[in-house]
Amino acid sequence: MKTKLWVGGILLLFALYIGMTFTQAFRFMGSGVLIAQLMGVAILVIPALCVWILIREILFGLRTEKMGKSLAASGELPKDLPRKPSGRIIRSAADEDFPNHQRDVEENPESWKSWYRLALAYEACGDKGRARTSMRTAIGLWREAEKVSN
Repeated sequence: MKTKLWVGGILLLFALYIGMTFTQAFRFMGSGVLIAQLMGVAILVIPALCVWILIREILFGLRTEKMGKSLAASGELPKDLPRKPSGRIIRSAADEDFPNHQRDVEENPESWKSWYRLALAYEACGDKGRARTSMRTAIGLWREAEKVSN
């Protein structure tokens, strides 16, 4: 809940920033000076790109949360790995567990559940890039499965 409040606060500040930015952009575009008009267009494009990225990331988080809750409800989340006193997963345990999830994806390449668990395994091993890629694959498969079931 605390994280969601922080995200909400950041979104509120971002919306305020976007509103002020767009106001300035329209002032520049209405100035009648070519260079100022070009700056106004740039000021519109860059925040629009940021808004698109932000929406994409929020949807990523919401979808992964929903998928995780679904797996938790059915008891299909991977087992908890041993942790250090700091709360971090012991890397050797994550490395030892990883092949199980990799094999699961190889055996079930169309299963969003397998890809979700692989993403968690990559995260536990410290490979955030592959974790995100695997999670995006899981989201794509999950969305397809949702369309078929509806």
